[in-house]
Amino acid sequence: MSRIVFLAALIGAFSFAADLSAQTAETTQEVDKRIDTAEGTQQQLDQWSTEREQLEARYRTAKLNIFYLKDRLEVAESRADLLYSQVEEFERRLGEADRLKSTINDTMQVVLTRLENAVAADQPFLVAERRKRLDDLRTLMVDGEVIEAEKLRRLLEALLVEAKYGETVEVTQESIDLNGKEVFVDLLRVGRMSLFFMTPDKTLAGTFDPAQQKYVELPGDHYRRIDKAMEMASNMRPVELISLPLGRIER
Repeated sequence: MSRIVFLAALIGAFSFAADLSAQTAETTQEVDKRIDTAEGTQQQLDQWSTEREQLEARYRTAKLNIFYLKDRLEVAESRADLLYSQVEEFERRLGEADRLKSTINDTMQVVLTRLENAVAADQPFLVAERRKRLDDLRTLMVDGEVIEAEKLRRLLEALLVEAKYGETVEVTQESIDLNGKEVFVDLLRVGRMSLFFMTPDKTLAGTFDPAQQKYVELPGDHYRRIDKAMEMASNMRPVELISLPLGRIER
C-alpha cells in the first residue's frame, strides 16, 4: 500500500514537473515573442524618428529656400519694373525719333529745293560740278537705306561748298555760249559777284550779265585788267589792287 501511494506521489510529481516545464517553455516562447515584437517596434520607432529628423531638416531647408526665393522674387520684380519703365521710355523716344525723323526729312527737302533754286539763279560757274552735286543729293534724300544723319551731313556739306564760293576767286577753263556760239574760254570767278571770260589768245573778253542772263563782250580797255586779275587768281603774279567792271550788285 505504501508503495502504491509513493508511486502515485512520484507520478504526480513527475506530471507536475512536466506541466511546469511545459508552462515554462510556453512562457519563454511568449516572452521571446514579446521581446521580438518590442525590438521590432523599437526599430520602427527609431526608423520613424530618423525619418522625422530628416523631414524636419528638409522642412527647415525648404523654409529657408522659400525666404531666399521670396527675396530673389522681390529683386526680380524690382528689376522687371525698372525694365518696363525703360521699355516705355525707349518706346516714347522711338516715337519722338520717328516724329523728328519725319520733320527733319521735310526740312531737308525744303532746304535742298531752296539750294537748287539759288544755284539755278546764280552765276553760271562750275555748272556741271554743281548740278551733279545737287542731283546726287536729290537721289540721296529718297534713298531709304541711308540714315538721316548722313543725309544731313551731305546737305550741310553742299551748303558749305556753295557758301565758300562767295569767299574765293578762281580761274577755270570752260565752254560758254557767246552770241549763240560755243566758245572755249578762261573763266574768272570773283566770289559770287561777277564772272569774266577771256579767250586763250586774249583777243576777246567779257562778263556775264545777270540782267540779260548771258555772256556779253566788254570794251578792249578792260582786257588788260581782266588778264591781270586772272594771273593773280592763278598765282602767276603778285596780288595788287585793280579795277574791274563788276557792274551792279543785286540784292
